[in-house]
Amino acid sequence: MLLEGSCHCGAVAFRLESAHPYPYNICYCSICRKTAGGGGYAVNLGGDHGTLEVEGRDGVRVYRVQGDDGERSSLERHFCGACGSMLWAWSARWPELVHPFASAIDTPLPVPPERTHIMLGSKAAWVAPDIARSDKSFDDYPDESIARWHERLGLVRE
Repeated sequence: MLLEGSCHCGAVAFRLESAHPYPYNICYCSICRKTAGGGGYAVNLGGDHGTLEVEGRDGVRVYRVQGDDGERSSLERHFCGACGSMLWAWSARWPELVHPFASAIDTPLPVPPERTHIMLGSKAAWVAPDIARSDKSFDDYPDESIARWHERLGLVRE
């Protein structure tokens, strides 16, 4: 499925192919909360990095988290340098993948039949997660990837 996205101010637009376009994952970690804002969480999709096309790439900035051990994470969070909109995440550990933030996607996205709530162990005290009976939840990372979740539910798009 072709996904098209952009930042709030219009300085950056992008498109990519995704076999995993359902916004399944809601992350409550402090990094997503502080960099992407919103309801205290961020939602990532899965995409093919080889198909990523960017207009206004000179306006894209990258943030890499530094851990408590002083090491920089391999995960790069790409955002618009003008308006701050989070656009996508990418890591050299999985160079074939790119994870656009659902909030940056302009293409209508399908509604997931269930969601996976992750990093609940580090959510802000003021956040009251809305976890449905069919949803999965984890204090840390989930036990299945975006791809496996889509496969399990028969939702893979060509």
